[in-house]
Amino acid sequence: MKPFADYETTQAAGEFEKLPKGAYEVKIEQAKVTTYTGKDGSTFEKLEIAFDIDKGEYAGYYRRNLESQQQEDKKWKGVLRIYVPKDDGSEKDQWTKRKFKAIIQAIEDSNPGYHWDWNETGLKGKIVGCIFQWKEWAYNGKSGWFANPYNFIDVAKVRSGEFKLPDDKPLPKDQKPVDINISAEDDSEEDLPF
Repeated sequence: MKPFADYETTQAAGEFEKLPKGAYEVKIEQAKVTTYTGKDGSTFEKLEIAFDIDKGEYAGYYRRNLESQQQEDKKWKGVLRIYVPKDDGSEKDQWTKRKFKAIIQAIEDSNPGYHWDWNETGLKGKIVGCIFQWKEWAYNGKSGWFANPYNFIDVAKVRSGEFKLPDDKPLPKDQKPVDINISAEDDSEEDLPF
């Protein structure tokens, strides 16, 4: 075969740089509220905050990821989704309110002079710190780990290193792919299709 140009630097299909778990300075690209339907038919809302890494070695990580996707339905992967409180007085809703407030407080603390005005589109362009945890995935019998957006924190804590990384999040045992054990006795090449 005749070699083609840039073979050594060409990225293989499905290959992309992995983002290490850690804390990064990110810039919000957009924010919107999306309504979901639960398994029981009830609806709930999430504030979806899309962002990209703004500083350091991984700056522009999610933009590069989007550009490298080959399928038609490309998806922006840098998104933190938080439940919007229902204000129904339940214990779960109280937890949701505290989590929501902590996210918004991190954005306010990271952007002096900004105050949350209940307009999610006003979050665009804001800087904030984001902590990522390792999260396990499984799909079509394969599994692996990826850095998942976990929480927003004051960007000053990212810059100073004053943060604690969350524990890794493995899949429950019933969601892990089944290991296939091929015995050494079955190394016959007779049934190969070529």
